Amino acid sequence: MMKIDKHSPIPIYYQIEEGIRELIEQKVWRAGDVIPSERELSEMYGISRMTVRQAINNLVNEGLLVRQRGKGTFVAEKKMEQALKGLTSFSEDMRARGMVPGTRLLSFSIVEAGKKVAEKLSIAMGAPVYEVKRIHLADGMPMALEVLYMSPQLVPNLSEEIVSRSVYEYIESLGLQIASARQTLEAAIVRQSEQDWLELSDGAPVLLIERHTFLTDGRPLEYVKSVYRADRYKFVIDMEKR
Repeated sequence: MMKIDKHSPIPIYYQIEEGIRELIEQKVWRAGDVIPSERELSEMYGISRMTVRQAINNLVNEGLLVRQRGKGTFVAEKKMEQALKGLTSFSEDMRARGMVPGTRLLSFSIVEAGKKVAEKLSIAMGAPVYEVKRIHLADGMPMALEVLYMSPQLVPNLSEEIVSRSVYEYIESLGLQIASARQTLEAAIVRQSEQDWLELSDGAPVLLIERHTFLTDGRPLEYVKSVYRADRYKFVIDMEKR
């Protein structure tokens, strides 16, 4: 049970937030557990539902709780951290965490490069490019929806079997050495076309990530657009004062 002091100068909604955090930290409420409803909490502590809702909303926005339409509010799974330094594949990153990486291939085709893809890959507009759409999984859970573009002239004989495993491993087997990448991140709300693939509800937060990868000789290797579940993933930056 949480302790609520209505005579304290500390706002009641904040006391509720801290009480829920403590219950989660003490593993009274564990990841995947459904918490009492707003009505139940308001009746339990004799406070308004609006106050309870404010506390719950803050914790949902923080990623500690997650709402599922028609089911209730649940304790969120712990987010995985990825440091924004070094260049690794999703599979390498998951194995380093002791998790089993997986890929669900949605489509594999050769299409004509549009203007942006052509610019990113330094090829002519309309030139053939691989377009690979896949879901990245960690221990069977969808983590990211990815669309990858790569030139067949640079990476020949790419196949569905290869992209269902690790593309980077295949690239290195060709003698190509990956040197660097430029990655951008942007917060967004999941689109309807992405919800089912990522198993998210309406309005769920996501991270939009674009990666432009280069070989040691300076040639662009790939252009990748990804949508990551913000409730399961966070990126960490270590900074030093100059």
